[in-house]
Amino acid sequence: MSLSALRRVLLSRVTSTYTYSTAAAEESRICTLIPGDGIGPEISAAVQKIVEASGAPITWEERDVMAVKGPGGKWVIPADAEQSIKKNKVGLKGPLGTPIAAGHPSMNLLLRKTFGLYANVRPCVSVEGFKTPYEDVNIVTIRENTEGEYSGIEHVIVPGVVQSIKLITEQASRNVAEFAFDYARQNGRKTVTAVHKANIMRMSDGLFLRCCRETAEKNRDIKFNEMYLDTVCLNMVQDPNQFDVLVMPNLYGDILSDLCAGLIGGLGVTPSGNIGADGVALFESVHGTAPDIAGKDLANPTALLLSCVMMLKHLGKVSYGKRIEKACFDTIKEKKSRTKDLGGDATCSVFTDEVCRRVKDL
Repeated sequence: MSLSALRRVLLSRVTSTYTYSTAAAEESRICTLIPGDGIGPEISAAVQKIVEASGAPITWEERDVMAVKGPGGKWVIPADAEQSIKKNKVGLKGPLGTPIAAGHPSMNLLLRKTFGLYANVRPCVSVEGFKTPYEDVNIVTIRENTEGEYSGIEHVIVPGVVQSIKLITEQASRNVAEFAFDYARQNGRKTVTAVHKANIMRMSDGLFLRCCRETAEKNRDIKFNEMYLDTVCLNMVQDPNQFDVLVMPNLYGDILSDLCAGLIGGLGVTPSGNIGADGVALFESVHGTAPDIAGKDLANPTALLLSCVMMLKHLGKVSYGKRIEKACFDTIKEKKSRTKDLGGDATCSVFTDEVCRRVKDL
């Protein structure tokens, strides 16, 4: 199967418009679960409880992930975790901590590189009943996930001078551009906007932009725009409803996707999925590990739960995903069982139990 054909298959699994067979919906699946650090184990346990309450035929294969030194001193993830993800193809991951300016590299980045997770998909949709300064936001950011400034290529030129290399390749740029247009078509989206700074980084961002333009020429049923990153940020906070699907290099996506999350209430209500060309898909909460509240039953599991909903839809278990999603949103809308970050005073356990009650009643 060609890369383009495989991409279309993977894409269709993460869209809400894909038609799944009953057999696919009922087939039991083993999924890798990486609880993560800090509040990760608590919110992972909450998600497991809700999935069990829904009756979704999911079996979890739990693995811890930390950086270890492999042959030649290269940082790698543990072999048992790598084998589990390669075998199961689908996983759910809680937040992972990363040391600042020391120690091992970002585990999130290491996972993306290990499994070639080239496209990060983050829908930012207003949650009904959870008031924010912006209404009816419905944006999807699609971020190239493997290179750019996050390639990890850095060295000291002379003491006090460090060079960090931004890596942009035609293949990675074309992959994520094609994914963005396919995603837009599958989900009834009308416009793809390429976000760049090719006016300054003419060669690197210029290459990314050229790949987007060439892909747009092959997908004329989808409107194509191109905008500078700073202009997008300015316009986003003025009127986010002017945007639909945004595609961009790695660092810009990291910044802009968090900005978009802020429009709907923060990272605590924002799901995320990472799609790879080799058939692996890893869904994750993108907020931090919140060590200050770890173990206190105060964490909000919504982001990881909604990422699990994306995972269920990816697996063809759409009915289970929709029930969990509705139960979650109804719980937030009613306000009685909201966690502190959502404006309430409920514990993680209380929120989880209420979602479980609702999902059983649907």
